[in-house]
Amino acid sequence: MNRLKTTFLLSLLTVLMVLMGSAIGGKTGMVFAFFMAAAMNFFSYWFSDKIVLKMYGAQEIGEHENPAFFGMVRKLAIQAGLPMPKVYIIPSESPNAFATGRNPEHAAVAATDGILRILSPEELEGVMAHELAHVGNRDILISTIAATFAGAISMLGNMLQWGAMFGAGRSDDDDGGGSLVGSLAMAIIAPIAAMLIQMAVSRSREYLADEAGAKICGRPLALANALRKLHNASQMIPMQEASPASAHMFIVNPLAGGSLLKLFSTHPPMEERIARLENMAYRGGN
Repeated sequence: MNRLKTTFLLSLLTVLMVLMGSAIGGKTGMVFAFFMAAAMNFFSYWFSDKIVLKMYGAQEIGEHENPAFFGMVRKLAIQAGLPMPKVYIIPSESPNAFATGRNPEHAAVAATDGILRILSPEELEGVMAHELAHVGNRDILISTIAATFAGAISMLGNMLQWGAMFGAGRSDDDDGGGSLVGSLAMAIIAPIAAMLIQMAVSRSREYLADEAGAKICGRPLALANALRKLHNASQMIPMQEASPASAHMFIVNPLAGGSLLKLFSTHPPMEERIARLENMAYRGGN
């Protein structure tokens, strides 16, 4: 169901993108929107991993620098049937982790100093299995596409607002053009809808990664306990350098905030994630 939901949501983003392009310039605008999205996705596909690792000051390690952690990732990669990813440490006391890379052959996993300190080896295994599940499910690519589409739609929304105020936003085939009110409404509503769809995509992939990660490490309860610890600790020690644009990558939301931020979170409710893992454990006897 989560995979079908993701396909449906990505299709909705595509439709929104086409409608925005059409509202700006009819068929010409649709072509422009398509090529803009393609260019942004191309850039994100090839360079987003390097950008995010540099953004958080991640430092690559080898087996000799942290044999326990490096060996854990290697063991889990073998269990998951994946190539060995590059391993990074982020110099931050905020406990968190993420995976990045354009495909399983060019993947990387990163963990903060804080997460290495507060989790038991079994809990840390659950977290890294979750991140490797993201790699195996190609969630990095899917999330990048969703985020890129949402960003492109937001840009088109700004263009449409300015265009509507100066009489643009009419179809190539319609001499009368669209109404100012209709164009402005789309310029405001479409970016919000795109953001909500992107968040829904991210939440669906998190549920999938929790389930697949629990299967990789064989300990659903260890991952559930890790999520509980990380949720509480990340609220006490939020990641100061965290960006809303990359928050969806982390296993728990690195941003501190109240109920409004939680409403627009890229992560599912923590209580629901933990409950699903506990049910999985009880069904499987782990």
